[in-house]
Amino acid sequence: MRKQAGFTLVELVVVIAVLGILAATALPRFVNVQSSALRAAGQGLQGSMRSAANLARASWVAAGSTGSTVTMDTATVAVSSTTGWPTAAGITSALQDTAGFTEATAGSGSYSRTSGACTITVAYDPSNGNATLTPSGTCT
Repeated sequence: MRKQAGFTLVELVVVIAVLGILAATALPRFVNVQSSALRAAGQGLQGSMRSAANLARASWVAAGSTGSTVTMDTATVAVSSTTGWPTAAGITSALQDTAGFTEATAGSGSYSRTSGACTITVAYDPSNGNATLTPSGTCT
């Protein structure tokens, strides 16, 4: 008599059912990780905006607190001639990378990125060089 090797139909169905249960429990956790990653990317952009604004203002102060532009690396950054903080359009010049975020309108200093039902917006405030992060939608 010949011995057959392989799996029975019942064994295959049990394995598929177990894999289905594992996938159903892992999927919500994966979606949660995407929202967390998007929020972390927004916090990175927020920190970059604050750093770029502080560097531009420091350059303006070092140059004698005069003028409406400063040069950072190879970029010319528009700044307020009274406070030295970059303008909304100037912060765009000061940033090297916006990490997949898109600017709402050119020169607005407001960037957003969406993943699923979560949207993260990072907005620059030229009056004080601060940036705020605002989540909307279903962000966990």
